[in-house]
Amino acid sequence: MAIRTFREHTPKVGPRAFVDRSAVVIGDVEIGADSSVWPLTVVRGDMHRIRIGARTSVQDGSVLHITHAGPFNPDGFPLIIGDEVTIGHKVMLHGCTLGNRILVGMGSTVMDGAIVEDEVIIGAGSLVPPGKRLVSGYLYMGSPVKQVRLLNDQEHAFFAYSAGNYVKLKDQHLAEGYDQAE
Repeated sequence: MAIRTFREHTPKVGPRAFVDRSAVVIGDVEIGADSSVWPLTVVRGDMHRIRIGARTSVQDGSVLHITHAGPFNPDGFPLIIGDEVTIGHKVMLHGCTLGNRILVGMGSTVMDGAIVEDEVIIGAGSLVPPGKRLVSGYLYMGSPVKQVRLLNDQEHAFFAYSAGNYVKLKDQHLAEGYDQAE
């Protein structure tokens, strides 16, 4: 795995977390316990902080970045991701905040300053525009996203199932040594 220090910030990888050896994690990044970062993912905390909670899975080919502080945004936006979040393949998260127990569908983009509350599903290929707030308990879809409907009991149960499933899978990958350099 490529864990890179940048400007005196070295990423911190929590206990039992898995970072695939083809992923790149740079700078002011913290990855929580039992979380996983899968192949060809970039987590770039070079100009602001990135925090990934526990039991969270970042799928293949995703890009996680921040919004730097500057003249157009004096404080910038860190990237904050809660616990038991499943981030689908090829997702772009940029300077946004995600709560706990969220599914971000494959190929989705969540932009600067957006806030996704707990227990939300974002459908595949969706765009969450800058500054948008997605309230808890709903399915959102589209580009830009629109609130589609309340989540049902099965969907609420899926969050913990998905998190647990990826914890088991990352443990298998750790046992095989796929977090080690070749």
